[in-house]
Amino acid sequence: MGTAGLALALATSLCWGQPKASSLPDGVIEITVPFAAGGGVDVMGRVTADILTRELDRTFIVVNRPGANSNIGNQYVARAKPDGRTLLVSSVGLAANKALYKNISYDPVSSFSPISLISNAPLGLFVSKSVPANNLAEFIAYLKANPGKLNYASYGIGSSPHLAAELFQHLTKTKMVHVPFNGNGPATMATVQDTTQVIFSSTVSAGPFVQDGSLKGIAYADAKRAPTLPDLPTFAEQGLDFSFGTWFALLGPPDLPQGMIDALNAALRQGINTPERQRIFDTQGAEPIASSPKDFDRFLKTESERMTTMLRDAGIVAQ
Repeated sequence: MGTAGLALALATSLCWGQPKASSLPDGVIEITVPFAAGGGVDVMGRVTADILTRELDRTFIVVNRPGANSNIGNQYVARAKPDGRTLLVSSVGLAANKALYKNISYDPVSSFSPISLISNAPLGLFVSKSVPANNLAEFIAYLKANPGKLNYASYGIGSSPHLAAELFQHLTKTKMVHVPFNGNGPATMATVQDTTQVIFSSTVSAGPFVQDGSLKGIAYADAKRAPTLPDLPTFAEQGLDFSFGTWFALLGPPDLPQGMIDALNAALRQGINTPERQRIFDTQGAEPIASSPKDFDRFLKTESERMTTMLRDAGIVAQ
């Protein structure tokens, strides 16, 4: 997520109306999470379900519908009735999938009703001990002197580490080889063990390995340093205008009634900033950033355009 988009979301999250549960249907409301249980999107889905249940006097449950880098779950909600019984918590891949997959039947913008951003988890750039670089300038110089020599890990095509690495290479005119793994844990361990040499990851996942010397931190992709790794300088501090994070958001099917959107948005914004929920966000290296529906809609359009342009310029062809 870009710094400008985050600033806009934060600026507009200071005022909200009271949630009106009467605009929502009775009974159980499903929140589709398009990834398996246990990952970051699943955690954010369950936090959102808890907030909405408490604020709106309705029962919200998470239903995991994983597969095809979130396309199965995203498509399920895009085809759902706009009756308020089916919602979606998705992530940054939603904005990129149209440029990555030829045969998806939904558009990341027009096929959904935007409700709110939930949070953003900035990524850091980390390398294995074998990489002869200790800061960003040294790392970029090494990449330019050795194009294609280093492998970078991700947890799949369209995942946040993959997209961040492609954007980084595009900006710096460097080249690495992508090695996808089945999950963030295996991707991180591959870099610790030097099977791969580079990973863009949250400080929650990579931080312990930096602290014990198994990985080296190169830069942090946010406007300010990470509280968990205060000695890790940002990209901007080292001269590169680069920010990237895993954002999470709440959406509904197309044509969701405005009254429902407003009630869900107000409830999320009212319930998101509590000490209990902040502790959960901290476990994911994330910051709560509830936004208005209009601001999220603008952000999603901009993010989709940015991803499409970046992937095209990187030479990545939709499969």
